[in-house]
Amino acid sequence: MKSAPFVALTFVISFASTTTKAAETSSPNPVDFSPAARRAIAAPYLAEVDAEFRRFAEEKRLPGAVWGIVIDAELVHTGTFGLADLDRRAPVTKETRFRIASMSKSFTAAAILRLRDEGRLHLQDPVAKHVPELAATPPVTRDTPPTSIEHLLTMSAGFPEDNPWGDRQLDVTDEAFRDFLAAGVSFASTTGTAYEYSNLGYALLGRIITRVAGLPYQEYIRRELLAPLGMKDTVWDPRDVPAGKIALGYQREGAAWLPEPLLNDGAYGAMGGLVTTLPDFARYAAMHLAAWPPRDDVESLPVRRATLREMHQARMPSGFAATEKSLAGEPQPNVSSYGYGLVWNLDSRGTVRIGHSGGLPGYGSNWRFYPDHGFAVISFANLRYAGTSAVNTRVGAILIEKAGLPRRPVIVSPILQQRSREVADVLIRRTAAGTPEPFAMNFFLDHDRERWRREADDLVQMLGKIEAVSNVQPVNALRGTFQILGEKGSLEVFFTLTPERNPLVQELKMKLRRAGG
Repeated sequence: MKSAPFVALTFVISFASTTTKAAETSSPNPVDFSPAARRAIAAPYLAEVDAEFRRFAEEKRLPGAVWGIVIDAELVHTGTFGLADLDRRAPVTKETRFRIASMSKSFTAAAILRLRDEGRLHLQDPVAKHVPELAATPPVTRDTPPTSIEHLLTMSAGFPEDNPWGDRQLDVTDEAFRDFLAAGVSFASTTGTAYEYSNLGYALLGRIITRVAGLPYQEYIRRELLAPLGMKDTVWDPRDVPAGKIALGYQREGAAWLPEPLLNDGAYGAMGGLVTTLPDFARYAAMHLAAWPPRDDVESLPVRRATLREMHQARMPSGFAATEKSLAGEPQPNVSSYGYGLVWNLDSRGTVRIGHSGGLPGYGSNWRFYPDHGFAVISFANLRYAGTSAVNTRVGAILIEKAGLPRRPVIVSPILQQRSREVADVLIRRTAAGTPEPFAMNFFLDHDRERWRREADDLVQMLGKIEAVSNVQPVNALRGTFQILGEKGSLEVFFTLTPERNPLVQELKMKLRRAGG
């Protein structure tokens, strides 16, 4: 995960000169990252969030939709639009159940990783070890590696993109799926060399869960994920939803909405079969948010926090959007990768978002969460391939760019705090004789000592009377910046520590800023 940018933390360096004692400074605007503070920041913009979703729903002529914002563990806002059942004129409520299609994939990936954590499988296992029917399919070339579980997770098995076909396979029986595999499958590319979105790959993961766990993947996921999270209204088979509680799916033909057939549960459900409510899915989103930041707390989630963070990493490059723009119209290109059942995205401002879309005949959905900001956006609709990703992206931008939801502060490490103090003392010549230098062995091999000292003295003298030293702003545990503040300007000092057991300064850069400049 990309580190958050500089955030001021709360320690103070002070020093004395022959004429004055420098003032102490702390961060002028310390970040309050509490859920309550972020709810207060978001609150004035929730009407704009609702307007954005309603505008999207009207432009796309959706029958119905529901959306929500999660901050940490709480579903803080929901909105609805339109009808769940056109014939009955039943309105969508936040409790209406929608089929979320490929948003189901991360549940399947989490189940695989949970089995891995239990030592019951390995991600490098050949798929044929657990699904022997696949052994009937020869590799693309003799030097092609065996298709592994990790290849399936990351959409790099080489199977062809299969959205239109795969979407119609949900209710295929286990027996029919077994026969299909035994007859052999086709490859679009060599295993491990390219990203290619594959519903077949996730159906195979469901079959692996069933074989390894010794019970249907649906039951394993229900028992190990859904039940512990309290997702009591989430099911695999739409026939298990009480009458009148599900949003029926539609497609648009001309001016008319036509009902789509609702396929029952089957062997392909692992790629897209879950039916859920917004509050239930918010519990799942909260689980992923709770994996951040890494910490020493006792584990309390159905999946280990480290395993969830493993799901959140970039694995297989999947896209580059060169022409994307911010809300203000500024260029903001981004790159995407497929992880373990989730799509990872990083834009040019350093914002990471992670999530997945869902699309089936009759349904379209999307969720994404922002681990550095601690919130998630979720939306479901009951129109064929409704494509709510675009509106979720815009809503996320409203909350970050306009509302200003902050990034999670990076905690300053004791060694970074110590070295920043020592570097400041060196620069303003407050180091006592005989004090060990904070510099690593490379530093004065890379810089002539006397020349570096002269240049540092010149920069400090340009500040005039020294007034204060700012708190260190950490990039991570071993890299940060601070400022020496003077009457004529400020000196920004950036430094990086070594990987030694007792880290020392390996690199230091200084930038002078004139007062009023």
